[in-house]
Amino acid sequence: MKRVDTIDFTRGLVMIIMALDHVRDLMHTTALSQNPVDLTTTTAGIFLTRWITHLCAPTFVFLSGTSAFISLKNNTDLSAGRKFLVSRGLWLILLEFTVINFALWADIHFRMLVFQVIAAIGVGLIILSFLLKLSSRIIGIIGLVIILGHNLLGNITFSENPVLRVIWSFFFRLDILPVTPNFTFAILYPIIPWLGILLAGYGCGQIFMLDDGKRKKVLFKIGISLLAFFTVLRFTNFYGDPSPWSVQKNAVFTFLSFINISKYPPSLLYTTITLGFAFLFLALADGVKNGFTRFVSVYGKVPLFYYLLHWYLIHSLMFGLMFLQGFSWKDLPFGPFMFGRPVEGSGVELPYIYLIWTFVVLSLYPLCVWYAGYKSAHREKKWLRYL
Repeated sequence: MKRVDTIDFTRGLVMIIMALDHVRDLMHTTALSQNPVDLTTTTAGIFLTRWITHLCAPTFVFLSGTSAFISLKNNTDLSAGRKFLVSRGLWLILLEFTVINFALWADIHFRMLVFQVIAAIGVGLIILSFLLKLSSRIIGIIGLVIILGHNLLGNITFSENPVLRVIWSFFFRLDILPVTPNFTFAILYPIIPWLGILLAGYGCGQIFMLDDGKRKKVLFKIGISLLAFFTVLRFTNFYGDPSPWSVQKNAVFTFLSFINISKYPPSLLYTTITLGFAFLFLALADGVKNGFTRFVSVYGKVPLFYYLLHWYLIHSLMFGLMFLQGFSWKDLPFGPFMFGRPVEGSGVELPYIYLIWTFVVLSLYPLCVWYAGYKSAHREKKWLRYL
């Protein structure tokens, strides 16, 4: 399979941005006590630091679908393609609930498990495997229908029936489920909304088979169209996001209200604005080869490898920061929604978050270069496709 450079670049770009959010989550002074997009308490700097990272998950999920199409397009063995998607999906789910959840909470007792983006992609790939007999166009249309319509189901709940509540939340809604006094399960990435994005990505795979010039134009037109669609629909406050925008204390905060859309689950407006920018990145990077694109693309060639490493590095740096700030191991709280960081008196201000983020990204670069080279030189090792 020939690599598509603009996909590597765009995926690498959002992986770099993603690390900013995770550094902020673990080390910003108010990350544990305030919502960064709550306009009554946040600042423009904190809001935008959080908002820019909204681009990451939908772009990554969308390109996972696109990459699946490119990987399977020349494979006439439907059974082998289905087997690969299922095995990769199961592998991602296993990683989510073991290596990734431990990296997130650093809790050896696993008192909290979170169903997040990697598991959502895993389940999405498994469902995609059963749709492979359909054309990519039909699969893409299914994805679009889900993206356009799942907000209609957003207000449905089954709070009185615990079994239906779990099933419904697993597919459609964010939910936090205290299973026992010592164990909590959280569904942050319900399957169906994210499946829609993945299937849409698979359906768009044909775009990347176009000639270079035509592909660039198509990507650009789709990006502009999605952003225009977002602007018009958001202005009406009619449909597409559970949180309407409103006039705020000044023009800046009114604008922030306008773009303050819902990720959990990803609303129609959230999806259109984030993927709109993703398509523009894809278009702008298409055919461009320079030092910057080569640097960013390194992360996009080994996204899962980078994803795993960056969590462990950030959490290690957080512990180092706690000790520098005078805390000891006995002061560090572990358990549901606790990163091992005290709420009071810990963390650093926003400029330092950006410095730590830069350090994290640059320090992982040599390892990503090495692993990308190793994968390229050892294509015969099939297990490398899983990391």
